Amino acid sequence: MSITFEIPGKRVLSSAQLTAFQSSATYNTITSYIEILNASVVGARLTDACSESLGINAILHLLDRIEQLAHETPPIENKASRFGNPAFRSFYDKVESVGLAIRLPSCLILTSAVFKLAPSLHADLPGLDQNATPELTTYFSQAWGNRERIDYGSGMELNFLCWLICLDRLQVVTASDHTALVTRVFWRYIQIMRVLQSTYWLEPAGSHGVWGLDDYHFLPFLFGSAQLRGTSQLVRHKFVRPKAIHDPEIVDELSKDYMYFSCIKFINSIKTASLRWHSPMLDDISAVKTWEKVNSGMIKMYQAEVLGKLPVIQHFLFGSILPYEGPPPPSSDESHHGDGHVHEGWGDCCGIPVPSAFAAAQKEREPGNRIEGPGIRPVPFD
Repeated sequence: MSITFEIPGKRVLSSAQLTAFQSSATYNTITSYIEILNASVVGARLTDACSESLGINAILHLLDRIEQLAHETPPIENKASRFGNPAFRSFYDKVESVGLAIRLPSCLILTSAVFKLAPSLHADLPGLDQNATPELTTYFSQAWGNRERIDYGSGMELNFLCWLICLDRLQVVTASDHTALVTRVFWRYIQIMRVLQSTYWLEPAGSHGVWGLDDYHFLPFLFGSAQLRGTSQLVRHKFVRPKAIHDPEIVDELSKDYMYFSCIKFINSIKTASLRWHSPMLDDISAVKTWEKVNSGMIKMYQAEVLGKLPVIQHFLFGSILPYEGPPPPSSDESHHGDGHVHEGWGDCCGIPVPSAFAAAQKEREPGNRIEGPGIRPVPFD
């Protein structure tokens, strides 16, 4: 039976719709897929060999092209601001506008809309029904951040996960690829996002980062804690406990193999003071006795704080592969913004613009910017 694909769009604007989403087939698809990927990397290291199909290789090639676009789009001079660099919008437009011109007769003129809906980036994915390209590219484009606000958060990270779900449903990848989807594809995505965050000083979406884990990401900690389940396999650190994140030597050594420790090393590289100051949730989690409990807690936390929060899910995109089946949106007299979303509480959703930690770190390195003297302590972040 043929599938009628559609361009994904926002559907959830109220608490009632959010509740319906949480009991829907799409919600179950997302949570089940997270659990499948999570189980696929238990005890697996980033450096371990794993099955890499033609689909995985094609996806990695596509991601390489995204990083290349970033290197081809340097930040503009913007010393007066610690907020997002406007050059990110040029990068974003390039991601959307890498079109099919190289595959079509030169006499054919494409509109910008067609360029956006049919990027050549997806043309080489094996076995992909090209009718699905507009639906896929919507999730893909939205996974790199918000063009207007020049920010990034767990909602954009969720778009990348949805892109992977769609590729799985469309059989570009199969069950044998699940480990590689995490340790190769998803981790490559995180590495590219770090390039974008550091190059364009992307602001954390909302006003509070990802609930004390990381300014931008959640899933690397979820999958990363799965990798560390059963760490008795480790040689030098036979019984690595969650509290090991406070040991710089262990963090440095294990960062090559485990997402969790790599993220801790990254955070420590751009923020001063201790985790208690800038990542209180990570500091609290370090007191948990086992990685099994950390991992199960991360899954519950993701369901509650990402998939269960209206400020995040009101931006979720529903299409044909991940459909919306709940009640219609609220009446137009309900208070909402012109861009089609509501606020349920101060500081959520769009939040108050927060300068990038990369900007603060850069200013800290510049000579003459530090205030020094008796009793003066460095500010851990701003």
